[in-house]
Amino acid sequence: MPALVLLGAQWGDEGKGKATDLLGGSVDYVVRYQGGNNAGHTVVVGDQKYALHLLPSGILSPGCTPVIGNGVVVDPSVLFSELNGLNDRGVDTSKLLISGNAHIITPYNVTVDKVTERFLGKRKIGTTGRGIGPTYADKINRVGIRIQDLYDESILTQKVEAALDGKNQLLTKVFNRRAIEVGQVVEELLGYADRLKPYVADTVLVLNQALEQDKVVLFEGGQGTLLDIDHGTYPFVTSSNPTAGGACTGAGVGPTKISRVIGILKAYTTRVGSGPFPTELFDEDGEALRRIGGERGVTTGRDRRCGWFDAVIARYATRVNGLTDFFLTKLDVLTGWEQIPVCVAYEIDGERVEELPYSQTDFHHAKPVYEYLPGWSEDITKAKTFADLPKNAQDYVKALEEMSGAPISAIGVGPGRDETIEINSFL
Repeated sequence: MPALVLLGAQWGDEGKGKATDLLGGSVDYVVRYQGGNNAGHTVVVGDQKYALHLLPSGILSPGCTPVIGNGVVVDPSVLFSELNGLNDRGVDTSKLLISGNAHIITPYNVTVDKVTERFLGKRKIGTTGRGIGPTYADKINRVGIRIQDLYDESILTQKVEAALDGKNQLLTKVFNRRAIEVGQVVEELLGYADRLKPYVADTVLVLNQALEQDKVVLFEGGQGTLLDIDHGTYPFVTSSNPTAGGACTGAGVGPTKISRVIGILKAYTTRVGSGPFPTELFDEDGEALRRIGGERGVTTGRDRRCGWFDAVIARYATRVNGLTDFFLTKLDVLTGWEQIPVCVAYEIDGERVEELPYSQTDFHHAKPVYEYLPGWSEDITKAKTFADLPKNAQDYVKALEEMSGAPISAIGVGPGRDETIEINSFL
C-alpha cells in the first residue's frame, strides 16, 4: 500500500506543487485532502508555468488521476474557471474525481468572510476573503452544503434556509448589509449540478480500493504545518488540517496505510498574512530574498514576508507530522550571500529555547538565535547530483538536515521540473 503524504513544513508556499508534479509521473492518484482555493501551487513544465489553486498538481500528469477529497471546500465557479483555463491550454482534465462529501463554498460564505475580516480592522487574521473559514465553520456547525446536496433540490433548499437564518441576521443587523435571498442561492448552486456530476464520486471507496490494488496514492496538502488549525500559530492559521493527520480524515484513508510523509522545506522561510514570524527580515536581505525568489502569493498576489531558515520550525514539523523525508526547495535563491544565517533556537525573556514554544505569547516574543554558515557564489541551477553542488552549498544542506531531524531526499535548484537533485527516491 504505497501511500505518501506530501505537505508544507513551514507556513506554506514551500514549493509543494513542484514536488507533487515531479512525483506525478510515478503515482496513480494525487489527492487534495484539505483547504480550498486559498492555497496555490506553481508548477513549471518546460517553458510553461501553471498556477493551480484548487486542483491537485497531479492534473498535469497524463497518467495520474487527480482527486479532490472530502476534506476540501470547493467553490464551483473557481473550479470551472481553473478547468477551463487548463482545457484551453490542452491539458486533459477528464479524469478528475471530486468527493460528493466535499463542502461547497457558497456566495454567502464569501460575503461573510469579507465583511468579517474588514470588521476586525487591525485585529484581522489575514484571510484571503474567499469564504474558506466560514465554509468550514458551517461544516462544524452542521449547516454546510455538500456537493451531493445539489442533486436533491428539497434538501438543498432546506439547508440553505437553515444557514441563512443566522447569517442574514448578522449581515443586516451587525454589518448593515442586505439580506441574501434563499432562492437566488439555490438557483445559482443548482446551475453547477449538471457540469459537476461527471466528476462526483465516492472517493473514499475509490482510494481505498486503489491502495488494496497496490496503486501509488499521493496525498497533497495545501498551506503548511504552521498554518494548521490545531498545530499552527493560532489564530493566524487556516481553517483546516494541512498536517499529515489531515490526510486521513480529509481523504478517508486510515493511518496504517500511510507509508511515507514528505515535508517540503524552503531553503529560507516565508509567510503570507498576519502572525508571528521570528526570522522575518525588514532589510535589504529580506527584499533580495523576495525579489530573487519571486515571493508573491500564487493565490493572493500578496508579497510574501521573507526571513532566514528556521530550524526550530523544521524540527516541530518533523515531530507533529512524523516526517520521514524532506524536499528542500529554492536552494538556488541563496546563491551570492557571503554568509547565510540559520535560526537554531529562540531567545525568550533571556532564556534560550530550542523547541517551538506552545504559548502564543512566548512565540510572539521569540527572538532568533543565529548560526552563520558560509555561502557560495557558483551557479547551482545546472547541478544534477549532490556532488555537483559547491562544498559550501553541500555543507548548508547537511547542516539543515541535521538540525531538522529528517533526511533531505531531494533538493530544488531552480523552478523547472528538471531542476531537482534526487538523493533518495521517495517511491
